[in-house]
Amino acid sequence: MQKKPRIHTGIGTSDSHIKYKFNSNKDDILHRAFEAVKYAKSFVEDVEFYAEDAGRTDNEFLARVCEQAIKAGATVLNIPDTTGYCLPSEYGAKIKYLKENVKGIEHAILSCHCHNDLGLATANSIEGIINGARQIECTINGIGERAGNTALEEVVMILKQHPYLNLDTNINTKHLYGISQLVSESMGVYTQPNKAIVGANAFAHSSGIHQDGVIKNRETYEIIDPKDVGVTESAIVLTARSGRAALAYRAKIVGYELTKLQLDIVYASFLSFADQKKEVNDEDIHQIIASSSISKQILSA
Repeated sequence: MQKKPRIHTGIGTSDSHIKYKFNSNKDDILHRAFEAVKYAKSFVEDVEFYAEDAGRTDNEFLARVCEQAIKAGATVLNIPDTTGYCLPSEYGAKIKYLKENVKGIEHAILSCHCHNDLGLATANSIEGIINGARQIECTINGIGERAGNTALEEVVMILKQHPYLNLDTNINTKHLYGISQLVSESMGVYTQPNKAIVGANAFAHSSGIHQDGVIKNRETYEIIDPKDVGVTESAIVLTARSGRAALAYRAKIVGYELTKLQLDIVYASFLSFADQKKEVNDEDIHQIIASSSISKQILSA
């Protein structure tokens, strides 16, 4: 037996689920919700109840369902946006309504369970938390049914970066990138490069303007310190869009301290090379400098 056992039970509550999934009526749903929680409560103290498709459920009826669950002993009320339909303002208002209108709500924790069908899972979860929910059901990398669920790494860093919300997840964020990689590799599911927080490009800069700003001060274009999520450092990616500052920065890392005149000459060679290759790496920098008209001067310096 687990140290903190919990049973999670529930039933669909939207008109669509009641009519087409259960071929039933609201009174029957209220009865079945109560009985499900009551039965679960006979095994464990901690019982979570989910009102499936709560996102499309009328708030007044949803409140009645939640009251029945609490009467039967539910300790957590899961309010799923099962189809990812809600706008953040709608989902937040739903949580607020339940917080203010469900009798006995002080005896239960409201939980957000949001799907990402419209790309709003994280926004909805945060809006739910702002309006009184105190649990977010989420997944690493946002994996899950259809378009996925709320991404753990996103909600954790949002709450961390907005301390005025006064909500601490107590999660060691320095493990986020590592666990993301582990999940991706274990599942064989590719994480898109531009994925927030843990994507390969999350802390990579290829635009010349952005690179110059980051080199001068990281916070110019980064609201998160890469080290806070387990990434060693920001990446300055050299492409045809990179400027002189980025080339000088990367050249210095591999051992070349270029004067302004030398940089101008090497930069012209760099642009020609970059036009032919998508990304310029460290070996390419050596090649570009070696083939430039001032290579002997630079290499002997």
